[in-house]
Amino acid sequence: METARVLVAADKFKGSLTAVQVAERVTAGLRRVVPDVPVETLPVADGGDGTVAAAVAAGFERREARVTGPLGDPVTAAYALRGPTAVVEMAEASGLQHLPDGVFAPLTATTYGSGELLLAALEAGATTIVFGVGGSATTDGGAGMLAALGARFLDADGKPVGPGGGPLAELAEADLTGLDPRLADIDLVLASDVDNPLTGPEGAPEVYGRQKGASEEDIAVLDAALAHYASILGPDTAALPGAGAAGGIGYGALVALGARFRPGIEVMLDVLGFAPALARATLVITGEGSLDEQTLHGKAPAGVAAAARSAGIEVVAVCGRLALPPEALEKAGIRRAYALAELEPDPAVSMAQAGPLLERAAESIARDFLLR
Repeated sequence: METARVLVAADKFKGSLTAVQVAERVTAGLRRVVPDVPVETLPVADGGDGTVAAAVAAGFERREARVTGPLGDPVTAAYALRGPTAVVEMAEASGLQHLPDGVFAPLTATTYGSGELLLAALEAGATTIVFGVGGSATTDGGAGMLAALGARFLDADGKPVGPGGGPLAELAEADLTGLDPRLADIDLVLASDVDNPLTGPEGAPEVYGRQKGASEEDIAVLDAALAHYASILGPDTAALPGAGAAGGIGYGALVALGARFRPGIEVMLDVLGFAPALARATLVITGEGSLDEQTLHGKAPAGVAAAARSAGIEVVAVCGRLALPPEALEKAGIRRAYALAELEPDPAVSMAQAGPLLERAAESIARDFLLR
C-alpha cells in the first residue's frame, strides 16, 4: 500500500482563521489520528485579501510601505518579494479593512495608495508584478492608482479632478504621458477571481457598489462617471474581462498599464509552487470559509481541485459552511467536504471556535481517507 502524503492547500476562513492557521489546524487534526503522516502545507489565495500572506508563507519576503489609504489618510501596506517577482495586493492599500466601522466613501474613495504600492515594488527591483485585486473600498476605475504612477486627470479648466469615481464625471483630459517609464519594461499580471466588465448591469458599480456603501443613486452616478472615463481612455474598452475587478482598478491596469488578465488562483498556484507540491501528494485538502456557488467561479478551492483532478489526485475540502450539493462538489473535483457547521450549528460559536472544530474535522478526514 502506497504511503499517504497529504498536501494542505486551503484559503483563509474569513473572519476566523488565516490560510496559515487553517493549514496548522488541519495538520494537527490529521496527526492526532495518524501521528507520522507526512503533511506539506501550502496556504493559497486567489488574488484577494490574504494573497500577500500566502506568498510570504511560501517563502517570499514581506515588505512594507506607507501609502495613501482609500480615505486619503496614510496606512501601512505590505507586499511580498522574491527575486524579481513581487506580489502586490491592492486591498493592502485600498481595501475595505482601512475604513472605520460604518464609514464608507463610495464616490470619493481612492486607489492612489495601490499605485504607491506598485511604485514600492518597482523601487525594490521587481520586473514581474502579480497584482492581486479584490476586497476594495473603491470604485474609481483605477484612476487614483494611475495618478500615483504619474498620470494626470484634468477637468475642463485644466485642474486635477478630485479623488474617487464620482469626480470622473468632470473628466475632460487623461494624460498618461507621465506614467513611470519603468512600467513599460515589467510583466504586470492582473490576478482576479472576477471577470466583470467596468460598467453596465454586470459592471463594478452595479455588482459590487452596495458592499462599499453605495446607494442606488450613487451606483447610477458611478456607472455614468466610469463610462465617461472609459470613453476618454479608449473606445470599447469598458467591456474587457476583468475591467470591473476591485471597483474598476482592473480597467486602469489593463488599459493604461498593459497588464494581462489571468484568473487569480491560477496565477497564485504558479507563484506559490503548487505543481511540484502536488506531485509529491497522494491526497489534497483544500477549503475556505464558505463553499458555495461563488467557490465554483474562480475561488481558490475550485482552482486547487481542478489542478489536482488533472493530476489524478484525490481532493477533499474543509469549510465553515457548505452550501453546495454533492453533485456540484463532484463536478468541481472535490470528493467530499467537511463543514464546521456540521459540528457546531450556531454560526457565531462556529466562527469563534473555528480552530478546534477544524482539528476535529481533520481527524474525520484522517479516519476516512488515511486509515482505509
